[in-house]
Amino acid sequence: MPAPQFDPAAPLQFVVNAAAGSNAAASKREIIESVLQAQGRRGELAFCTPADLARVARVSAQKALSTRTAVVAVGGDGTLNTVAQAAHAAGCAMGVVPQGTFNYFARTHGIPADPAQAVRLLLHSVPAPVQVAGINDRLFLVNASLGLYPDLLEDREAYKARFGRSRWVAFVAACTTLLRAQRQWRLRIETGGTVRDVHTLTLFVGNNRLQLQQLGAEPEDTIAGTPGDGSMAALVLRPIGTLSMIGLMLHGAMGRLGEAAGVERFEFDHLVVRPTLPQGRRGVKVAFDGEVTTMRAPLDFRVLAKPLYLLGPQRSTATAEAVSRAEDAGA
Repeated sequence: MPAPQFDPAAPLQFVVNAAAGSNAAASKREIIESVLQAQGRRGELAFCTPADLARVARVSAQKALSTRTAVVAVGGDGTLNTVAQAAHAAGCAMGVVPQGTFNYFARTHGIPADPAQAVRLLLHSVPAPVQVAGINDRLFLVNASLGLYPDLLEDREAYKARFGRSRWVAFVAACTTLLRAQRQWRLRIETGGTVRDVHTLTLFVGNNRLQLQQLGAEPEDTIAGTPGDGSMAALVLRPIGTLSMIGLMLHGAMGRLGEAAGVERFEFDHLVVRPTLPQGRRGVKVAFDGEVTTMRAPLDFRVLAKPLYLLGPQRSTATAEAVSRAEDAGA
């Protein structure tokens, strides 16, 4: 698929997940506009609440396409996912000004966490294709899952609302969720011409090699490409006892999840999951890129043939910076 037309002089279309008039919106506007002014560039800022984000993203993506520019997501993982969905559907380029906790997508592609630096990078970038994945009719950038992991995300958001945003808060929330894990899922998994039934606490699908590396959960290369660049990875957590769960948490904290008992990992480019559900129930709770929703089964995970065109540094530079940040984070 050819890259979208891109005019570096055209005003970038910023989608900012913050209510207009709020302190957060004012701060973001000041940062973005000061960088644009210093660089002699123009941009249009659309502020919105989370409830209006999808509509604003679609409108901004269509405008970006018609004016040969990019739609830029300003926010956390959920904002990036929603804007990416709109950009991918419209066929326009996308930029990122990350503001989340982990920022795996941005870090993988060499995009700075500092918002002013991220905006400056946008002004000197051209669109390049990056892999995105799909689950049923939804796109995701980093990961998608069912079972225990969506519960973990809901608990994490509750802890953040009470104690603030930090990696330690996220870690404590994860420990709480894991230690009270009860429900087992029976899944029929179809991939690569094979069908098998598994019992699991969670199925985690990763489209981001950096995240898998930090967890110590990269699968062995069994098909062409690597997670995020030709393939995806699946992690299946078998039902385990409390002591084993504590060991699992320690392995995860040390970036050695792949060594933990009860964790199976494999690589794929297309995966169909058919969960056994109670009579009359068709929906299953699914998490993707930090958001939780209900989807109808079966769940179809796949590497999308159509890439997302992302504004960022050259691929070699992005890879080097991602590796550097990963090493810094582990220091």
